Amino acid sequence: MAPGLLAHERGRLHVLADAAYATAELRAALTEAGHRLLIKPPALKPAVIGGFTLDDFAIDTAAGTVTCPAGHTVPLAAPGGRYRQRRATFTGLCAACPLRERCTTAKTGRVVTIRPHHDLQAAARHQAAGDPAWQDDYRRCRPMVERAVAWLAARGNRRLRYRGTAANDRWLHHRAAALNLRRLINLGLTHTSCTDERTDGQAKAVSSTEVTAVSRTTALATAGQDDGDVSAVDGP
Repeated sequence: MAPGLLAHERGRLHVLADAAYATAELRAALTEAGHRLLIKPPALKPAVIGGFTLDDFAIDTAAGTVTCPAGHTVPLAAPGGRYRQRRATFTGLCAACPLRERCTTAKTGRVVTIRPHHDLQAAARHQAAGDPAWQDDYRRCRPMVERAVAWLAARGNRRLRYRGTAANDRWLHHRAAALNLRRLINLGLTHTSCTDERTDGQAKAVSSTEVTAVSRTTALATAGQDDGDVSAVDGP
């Protein structure tokens, strides 16, 4: 859905989204399209509460090896199954390991499973955790998504009003258009002879000054940014 929403956008975008859009497939598609992603990846869940997560293992997908926090290295199996997963099995290495209680409760030892685009997802987690520039941009842009969705759902519009996809699609697009118009008017924008102008007389092109907040099916105009267009996608 999200790549389709951005298909008609021009140039490199800063795509802001919530964790519902943090799938590996979507991240790969948007990255390949050349966009900058401000999508915070979901936190990893450890196999043992308070224990090691996948990021505590040194995973080399090119070499096909996984090294656990205790320093044991095992091979990664070839991709297989419906999701083309790869597995590394530490059978026989965990029984006497001093870190076992922080790693696994399985009698046969820890099994590490990774899916395609693992490297891309791991890089995104590291960026979200340790890149100050990314963190600043994410904190600055995220409120726009929450605000736009709140506008869309206000006044009893959280639920669909009609039966059938076509009728609800028309309703949602009309509501978004009205919200866009209200927002643009509040920003002081007028339209005269195909020229977009601010009421203070300062002419600017909307596409270069407005930030577009995109929901799953439509767009809401929000406050302008000086560093280029930002497309923000909120979850389902």
